Amino acid sequence: MAETKVEISDPETEFFASKKETGHEWELFKENVRPLKRGRNVRLLNHALKSHSDHQLRKTLVEKRRKLIEDIDEYDGDDPLSPWIKCVQWVQEAFPPGGECSGLLVIYEQCVRKFWHSERYKDDLRYLKIWLEYAEHCADAEVIYKFLEVNDIGKTHALYYIDYALHMEFKGKVKSANEIFNLGISRNAKPVEKLNDGYKKFMVRTMRRSKTVDDEPKENDLPSRSFGTILSRGDNNNNNTGRQALGQQAKKTKLNHSSKAPLAVYKDNTTGDQTEMDKSKPEFGSWLMLGGRAERNKENNALPGKWAAFKVPQKPIVRTAAASTSSFEVFIDEEECTDEGVEKKKSETISPSSSNVLPLNDGREIKKETELLRQNPLRHFPPNSYLR
Repeated sequence: MAETKVEISDPETEFFASKKETGHEWELFKENVRPLKRGRNVRLLNHALKSHSDHQLRKTLVEKRRKLIEDIDEYDGDDPLSPWIKCVQWVQEAFPPGGECSGLLVIYEQCVRKFWHSERYKDDLRYLKIWLEYAEHCADAEVIYKFLEVNDIGKTHALYYIDYALHMEFKGKVKSANEIFNLGISRNAKPVEKLNDGYKKFMVRTMRRSKTVDDEPKENDLPSRSFGTILSRGDNNNNNTGRQALGQQAKKTKLNHSSKAPLAVYKDNTTGDQTEMDKSKPEFGSWLMLGGRAERNKENNALPGKWAAFKVPQKPIVRTAAASTSSFEVFIDEEECTDEGVEKKKSETISPSSSNVLPLNDGREIKKETELLRQNPLRHFPPNSYLR
């Protein structure tokens, strides 16, 4: 009679074999998820994380992103900023790592450049948040904060001054951070309570930092030694012991001298010293015995001459046949030299449209543009836009 084999596996193996969804699959990839202040949709997060292993699912996400960008161009409502915000929030959810492949940095840049000259959105908190999120992804956000200051964007909101000051504090520019907080308070940025609370926390951190520096032991407390070495604590104790012994010996010598007759005062004999000094003076006539005068003065008797009169002999150079006088013709692109070509190039570089700059359908172009924007976030802005 054949025996039936029963395979016994642990509960974890049975769970993975069943391929059941519990809603906690994101915990396997939580190290790759970029945190958001508003939180994340768990269902969409699990769906997005599966795209790492499912090529078809990833293709669906890219197609959805393309559709949202097309909706931005086709929008004709009263609030043109709203489709941009919708697209940004969806990309943040659908691409949790927020890396180069997401195209998020490119969308940020296209959005802020679309409305930077619009008076309607200069004081819009939603637009300011897009700018601040863009700054978080850049190598140095200070250039963005200065741009906002020059163009009067978000100056009525406390969030601008808090983020700007925290960035300067992180860079170690505490004095500049304090000035930024005071500037926001003087402008009565809203909400005032939030700005004052942020400033109080900043002052507490500053005082705690200065107290920590004062409490640190100074290296100058250790005695110095020649040749650049520093005595340790043990050497310092031994040195103090030696000093005490020398001090005791000096006291004993002083007591012995006090018991004897007083010391005789030394008198300087001027005549004797003068005689010794006369003996120590060299005899100026004795140097004539060290060779002849002509031998010793040969450097001073040489006649001066011109350096250009002396030439270094060189080996003869074998010359080849003379080169042809004809030169190659430099290619000139006539289209680029014309005014139409220049205007076309400018329009391609600085375009207010969203999808004309980068359609986000080429992964290599997205990575390249993302890296360029990270290093220079205002590369597509006109030069006079960030000059006061």
